[in-house]
Amino acid sequence: MSRPFGASGGDTASLAGPIPGRASQLDRARLWGAATVAGVATITVLRLLWLAVQPADLYPDEAQYWFWAQHLALGYYSKPPLVAWLIAATTWTFGDGESAVRLAAPLLHAAVSLLVYAIGARLYGRRVGFWSAVAYATLPGVSVSAFIISTDAALLPFWAAALYAFIRAREAGGLWWAAVGIAAGFGLLAKYAMAYWLLSAFGLVLLDRAERRHLRPLLGAVAIAVAIYLPNLWWNWVHGFVSYRHVGDNADLAGPLFHPSACLEFVASQFGVFGPVFFSALLALIVTREAFAEARARLLATFALPTLAMMVAVSLLSRAHPNWAAPTYVSATVLVVAWMQGRGWGRTLLVSVALNFALAAVVFGGRDALAAAGVEVPAKYDPLHRLRGWRSLGAEVGAVMAQHPGLTLLTDDRELTAALIYYVRPHPWDAVKWTPLRRVKSQWDLDGGLANHKGEDFLMVAAHTERAELLQAFAAVEPLGTVTASQGPGRRRAYSVFIARDFQGYPAVWR
Repeated sequence: MSRPFGASGGDTASLAGPIPGRASQLDRARLWGAATVAGVATITVLRLLWLAVQPADLYPDEAQYWFWAQHLALGYYSKPPLVAWLIAATTWTFGDGESAVRLAAPLLHAAVSLLVYAIGARLYGRRVGFWSAVAYATLPGVSVSAFIISTDAALLPFWAAALYAFIRAREAGGLWWAAVGIAAGFGLLAKYAMAYWLLSAFGLVLLDRAERRHLRPLLGAVAIAVAIYLPNLWWNWVHGFVSYRHVGDNADLAGPLFHPSACLEFVASQFGVFGPVFFSALLALIVTREAFAEARARLLATFALPTLAMMVAVSLLSRAHPNWAAPTYVSATVLVVAWMQGRGWGRTLLVSVALNFALAAVVFGGRDALAAAGVEVPAKYDPLHRLRGWRSLGAEVGAVMAQHPGLTLLTDDRELTAALIYYVRPHPWDAVKWTPLRRVKSQWDLDGGLANHKGEDFLMVAAHTERAELLQAFAAVEPLGTVTASQGPGRRRAYSVFIARDFQGYPAVWR
């Protein structure tokens, strides 16, 4: 016989007051807490070991964040600064290897898992808290995000911390509201998507009559968040609000505003991000309106569904990457686990966690396992193919630069620039990006780019630019052939290499 939605599963969310068998309940509570810590720690240790032994190269975005970490600032072209600060801390301690660059990611997701436990335990009991933490830690999207350092990994601990503090603040007030503000402020320094959390909080407080008494303390928490965030606001002011303009460019709403296939693709991708069973359960909760059946479920849904709905809308109007809905699954995990527990679907929950864990194992180990058995997987079927080939490309370009000393590295692509600065040895810190239209499209364009290097000579590695175009800006251009990066069987990236001498300036007609 199924229990009511949100049943705690035999333990209690609050141990205050005279409760029969209090000692045994405290013992059970400690066991659930210890089991959660042990489970999250085991998963995290496995991820750290995998980081230490895996051969995958840095993705260019990761290399870009690493470059930012060598030039600490209050903001950067496309993102707020926290991800760079985290990389600076891990690489200062452990060096500049790929595992050190990524080290914060699994640790941050471990923190999210523990906070998800705290949220579930507070609302539904420690059994739900335990399974919520385990479920979150093994989500396919989390497994990927725990392997790649990104702004999502930096954001989600503060999203979860703000939600837990918000739950506590509604109960006890006081310093918990300050904790809401602190978490939200650092979340904004991690990723601007933290604004979705603030919108959800205001939506709950303004639309639910019983919650309106929290409006004033919530405004105080927002004031704290804004105060913490002010340094990045000031940086954007100085740099023409370039990060905010990039967010608008990323949404790409200037073109045709109806893309049903892109929308369907985005929705389908969420079965991979949240796991097929969990996302199906979330859709069922929405369709049957059980996500809004009682106060705890409504609270969790408020911090999940608006973000998901916004990203579905963006995918319909333009495009949306699968990870853009990542904050949805902090509270959605607790919501779905509590629903499954309430219906007595413990076995389904266990199967779902095992399935998600298996999906992660296939993504990260399937190609290598098949290679060990003598089976080569075509690159298009390799989930990590976009991480491959950058190290070998850097070695090729480094060898060419060693044969032609005195040249400055020049590229025409942001990803290529970041990857080569990381993988060429010694690091070409003075690398310059070709930007003939003088539009700021990357961190390397903020200082004026190539326009400040008249009369200098360069080794040009080009993904898109032809020799005829270069001849309009340089006194002489000598082709050196191509360099390639293999992503696996059936897929290679090829780049043209030139020596470009005596930069004359971009032609006026290109402005």
